[in-house]
Amino acid sequence: MIARIWHGWTKPQDATAYEEMLRDEIFPGIARQNIEGYHGAELFIRDDGDEVEFLTLLRFDSMKAVKEFAGENQSKPVIHPNAEALLTRMDERSRHYRIVI
Repeated sequence: MIARIWHGWTKPQDATAYEEMLRDEIFPGIARQNIEGYHGAELFIRDDGDEVEFLTLLRFDSMKAVKEFAGENQSKPVIHPNAEALLTRMDERSRHYRIVI
């Protein structure tokens, strides 16, 4: 199993809108793609002073499934156009970890 992890940050006043977009639009949209080997997403949120940090974790069976989701450049973040406007900064690449336990 592969965990795809990515961080983005918003201003506090944009955090609720971004959280709702992830929950109501972006994550369901990924699920609707019916990618073989995709096993869902988790969202972690942390208030960080003048920013709010978002950590997304998507689970896949293999890097082949990640490639189907992300394309040839598997580390490139997949950012929804409407979401990008809410982000103040973001990781330039997603990281992939083997889930062993």
